[in-house]
Amino acid sequence: MTHKAGFVNIIGNPNVGKSTLMNALVGEKLSIITSKAQTTRHRILGIVNDEDYQIIFSDTPGIIKPAYQLQESMMDFVKSAFEDADVLIYMVEIGEKELKSESFFKKIVNSKIPVILLVNKIDTSNQDEVAEKLNYWKEKVPNAFVYIISALENFNVQNVFYKIIELLPESPPFYPKDQLTDKPERFFVNEKIREKILQHYKKEIPYAVEVITESFIEEDAIIKIRSVIMVERDTQKGIIIGHKGSAIKRVGSEARKDLEYFFGKKVFLELFVKVNKNWRNDKNQLRRFGYQE
Repeated sequence: MTHKAGFVNIIGNPNVGKSTLMNALVGEKLSIITSKAQTTRHRILGIVNDEDYQIIFSDTPGIIKPAYQLQESMMDFVKSAFEDADVLIYMVEIGEKELKSESFFKKIVNSKIPVILLVNKIDTSNQDEVAEKLNYWKEKVPNAFVYIISALENFNVQNVFYKIIELLPESPPFYPKDQLTDKPERFFVNEKIREKILQHYKKEIPYAVEVITESFIEEDAIIKIRSVIMVERDTQKGIIIGHKGSAIKRVGSEARKDLEYFFGKKVFLELFVKVNKNWRNDKNQLRRFGYQE
């Protein structure tokens, strides 16, 4: 029997449910999910293996018009997703009518590779609107296989999965069959901490934050982790720490519980906060944080 393998890359506007879909397709929570735009900053691979196929799913940042260097780098991840895709998933939510980048949209409509267009969040709509949007997107992107789904409720996701397998090219696997992702453990530590910051802090704070794990020591019974939360200003450092350290303690406690579930063993997590001025526009810092080659 022939073996299939390929890259299935998910693109779309911010907050349409790309990360929720990715986690549902992979069966693991690899991408962090919050209600805030720009939650996903990196391109994250999730690998699904079977005897006859290997699907390399790729979650990407939501498409935006960049305002600073970090966002430019995030859009570079989206561009790369167009370049190596074997199947492209273009995801929209029920209420939207266009992609926030005309050039990206033209690439989708003129794509030479298979395109699956997913109309997500139909659980928030009604039957008439769903039917209307289904016809709208079939006309707007005539080269696409169009599905209505609810990634959150896992509605119709399995049928999309079957279609992906059908569209995959014949190929040997790209990664070892026991590999789940291309990211190291420290990346997921950073993301779990950043997820809690996105959930608990308002305004500019979550967007001015980057997390670096300086130490990750795995022992038989426990993983000892030391991570640093980077902010851009002294005032932000004070807000992250909170009154008598209460805010950072909450972040640490919640992140530790998630990490214990993720790694399947006890975690000791130390958090520190440092000021790293203007890191979002500093190419050297962005390279250090994995946003640039």
